[in-house]
Amino acid sequence: MEIAFYIAGVVAIISTMMTITRLNAIHALLYLVVSLLAVAVVFYILGAPFVAALEVIIYAGAIMVLFVFAVMLLNTGESDIVRERLLLSSEVWLGPSILSSVLLAEVGWLLFREPPTGAFPAAIEPKEVGIALFGPYLIGVELASMLLLAGLVGANHLGRRDPGTEETEEAENADTRARQPAAGGDLVRAGADRVTSAP
Repeated sequence: MEIAFYIAGVVAIISTMMTITRLNAIHALLYLVVSLLAVAVVFYILGAPFVAALEVIIYAGAIMVLFVFAVMLLNTGESDIVRERLLLSSEVWLGPSILSSVLLAEVGWLLFREPPTGAFPAAIEPKEVGIALFGPYLIGVELASMLLLAGLVGANHLGRRDPGTEETEEAENADTRARQPAAGGDLVRAGADRVTSAP
């Protein structure tokens, strides 16, 4: 059991470091999914299969799929589609596939081995998790929810744009386009409409 714990921990550390160091968002998201799966395996080994299932379903499943879809929806042009195909080549999938294969082999070994006899704790039922969260750890849960709410409000504040700035930017862009000569046009005639002051 200790060997399985350390293997899952090493996979989590490697995939997290790869998430931080990747320059492309899709590559980082692939490694982040592997990191969340490795953390789920760690929870399972420590005797919390309910938390491991929540980790896979909520984080590695729902939230990361939303992140991937949001990033892919931002690429809307033809050049972005070609660039995205180049970024998702077979070399990109090699690292996450190797780490995921290690985790899959480890989970298979954990499911089909003999019952544990080591020093790891026994399985925790969902009822016990709920009693602990809303009992002695109630203040911690409420503080975590307030922290998430503060992060949500901060993200909304940083991403919000004032209505007046959009109109100002559109007017400036229109003014800039009006001053630029047409592509392939006569540069002499393009500036002929300018009013020159007499000396």
